[in-house]
Amino acid sequence: MAKPAELASTKELIEKYIRRNGVPSIWCPGCGIGTVVGSMLRAIDHLRLRQEDVVIVTGIGCSGLIYNYLRFDGFHGTHGRALAIATGIKAANPRLHVVVPMGDGDCAAIGGNHFIHAARRNIDLTAIVINNQIYGMTGGQSSPTTVQQSRTSTAPRGHLERPFDVCELAKGAGATYIARGVTSNPIQLADLLERAMAHKGFSVVEVLSQCPVQAGRRAGRSEPWEMLQWLKGVTVSAKRGTDDVSLGKFITGELLKEDAPEWTEEYDKLIAIAGGRS
Repeated sequence: MAKPAELASTKELIEKYIRRNGVPSIWCPGCGIGTVVGSMLRAIDHLRLRQEDVVIVTGIGCSGLIYNYLRFDGFHGTHGRALAIATGIKAANPRLHVVVPMGDGDCAAIGGNHFIHAARRNIDLTAIVINNQIYGMTGGQSSPTTVQQSRTSTAPRGHLERPFDVCELAKGAGATYIARGVTSNPIQLADLLERAMAHKGFSVVEVLSQCPVQAGRRAGRSEPWEMLQWLKGVTVSAKRGTDDVSLGKFITGELLKEDAPEWTEEYDKLIAIAGGRS
């Protein structure tokens, strides 16, 4: 993890990475996406990745326009298809660092099949799943990660279905780096994102994030600070293990890191054979 003295200031990050003509953003006041973007930029900056070597691929939803505000090449895909597009970009140009921010609905609902197969193939992509446990942009509907009994626009009496655990889903599908961060701890989040981007293989960082407008107000936590306090209360560090304190809470930190054959290396061999270079 970077020492405080080594971290760029917020002003330096803005001047280097933010498109001034794109701000102010479309995100509601108090939304956690800005925090995620800030931590992502700190990770990229500390890794000293060249801006021309970074591609931001998004789908549809509140996170879908992240690339609009950043000085990187980007691709705005259709709902749930960000990982499919990112796979093509990485296969066509393996030297690129392809970062894929998605919402929980975008990733785990319509994009669920792409998510599990990207993990199965162990493609060298970094998936950032911004999990606010609701569809924020389209009206506050329940998502695949909505906690049971939470009130949403489609479950005014409380959501009945069990939620996906994104990290366990990624583990079962074959991802080789998995972590969970939270917007109430942006320094830890930047460290986890840096580790994920440096990993060779499919990396998943789930980020528990606040949505005061859609999720918060239905839960009696319409102020951003109230949601951040709630997030602090429902999370516990992985360093504390899974003792009684952590039962029923979200474990944060680095959850899995392993080395495994990376799909694009084998794909490169096939391209070379097809082109008569091998």
